[in-house]
Amino acid sequence: MQKERYEGIDGLKAYAIIGIAIMHVLANGEYGLQGFVFEQLIPSFPDLVLLFLVISGFGMCCGYYQKIIDQKISIEDFYKKRYSKIWPYFALLCLLDFAVSPSKESLIEVFANLTLCQGLLPNADISVIGVSWTLAVIFVFYMLFPFFCFLLGNKKRAWGVAIIALVFNYVSGAYFDAGRRNIVYDAIYFIAGGLIFLYRQEIAAFTAKYKIVVGLVLLGGCIVYCIVGNGTIMVLSLCVVALSYTIGCKKKGILINPVAKFLGGISFEIYLCHMVIYRVLEKLHLIHVFENELLSYIFTSVAVVCGSVVFSVCVKWFLNKFESILKEKYCKKLVS
Repeated sequence: MQKERYEGIDGLKAYAIIGIAIMHVLANGEYGLQGFVFEQLIPSFPDLVLLFLVISGFGMCCGYYQKIIDQKISIEDFYKKRYSKIWPYFALLCLLDFAVSPSKESLIEVFANLTLCQGLLPNADISVIGVSWTLAVIFVFYMLFPFFCFLLGNKKRAWGVAIIALVFNYVSGAYFDAGRRNIVYDAIYFIAGGLIFLYRQEIAAFTAKYKIVVGLVLLGGCIVYCIVGNGTIMVLSLCVVALSYTIGCKKKGILINPVAKFLGGISFEIYLCHMVIYRVLEKLHLIHVFENELLSYIFTSVAVVCGSVVFSVCVKWFLNKFESILKEKYCKKLVS
């Protein structure tokens, strides 16, 4: 069965990761910048992480939903692919973070991170690769993915599950005091991605035909978001419209181009490492290079994004090379 490919999603992930990176630079750099862009717009970019959850739900369904339903992939192969794709890069980042700031607490947190089970801890606040709480939630989603496929077994059941998940999202925050680092709180975003997958053909056809209308709805939603704030319904609606608009894009443009494809392909690696790059720049006293704080912020943001890209590409190349050497040695051992 030919794997479906929606090239615009790489562009969506690329712009989202840039937004998240410059938001973290602004939040940690204490630049004292004022105005709508620096006091309201960029500080709202943490919600772009929730967009990644919706994309993850959709992307996993594109890659594995039918295979799981038809039992064309074993559970062992499924989990091996998930671990092998994530663990080596993440493990190296954790060890680098520990080397920079070694302590007993950091060692314990590194252990928790390396299991990729930290998302099962109640209200875990792990500082080693602090942004990895997203990976923790996503990996719990991977653990539950076969059950997730069952929940999406038909559209009627999927809508019922979505309503329950939306209620659970509210209850998690209002009663159980569990926020976005909890899988139950975030479940509605993964399910939203799954629902878009179930209606992907209809959505792609509609957005391709009425692209301008959907784009205006997305723009209007962003304006309303800036006015009413980031409630779950508001954020979820924006994520759904953004992804729906994206899967209807077929022609080259702002979402489909070589740069967007490249950045989107390493977006999660950039997400995991960008704060490590920021801390390195901080230790080198390169956060406030200029007397003008705006110039310092722009310089640091560009340095963090570019440094994260270079780091991600180099580490992925090293890990792939190391894996090839191990496979070659293993094959020679079998032959001998």
